[in-house]
Amino acid sequence: MEPMDIVGKSKEDVSLPKATMFKIIKEMLPPDVRVARDAQDLLVECCVEFINLVSSESNEVCSREDKRTIAPEHVIQALKDLGFGEYIEEVYAAYEQHKLETLDSPKAGKWSGVEMTEEEALAEQQRMFAEARARMNNGTSVPKSDSDPGLEN
Repeated sequence: MEPMDIVGKSKEDVSLPKATMFKIIKEMLPPDVRVARDAQDLLVECCVEFINLVSSESNEVCSREDKRTIAPEHVIQALKDLGFGEYIEEVYAAYEQHKLETLDSPKAGKWSGVEMTEEEALAEQQRMFAEARARMNNGTSVPKSDSDPGLEN
């Protein structure tokens, strides 16, 4: 893979948010150390190139397994194949932490983090169906909200 050889993208189209990257660079260094703007730009380019390298190798690992979706295991194997085995433990720990953090995030969905047995979930589903049937059969409906004009009483 040529540097920045990304399908359908030019070098200018593919980058990382520089402000975020500069913040990360600054946080990793002692407070009395300054980094020249050119060095910061070079570090950002190195990060982009590293992501390209790991992504490409992850795709190779995925393809060898006749899979179409790159999974975390493919990325871990790619890091090993590329000679970054010493970082696997730290990468895996970060991945596990990410899973824990996203489990409770609003994006994870309404029921994430809710521990419910299969029987409890089935009972809740049946209760909700019964409520919906009762509303339909009695001709009542959920009060309409001002934000959704499509609902009617």
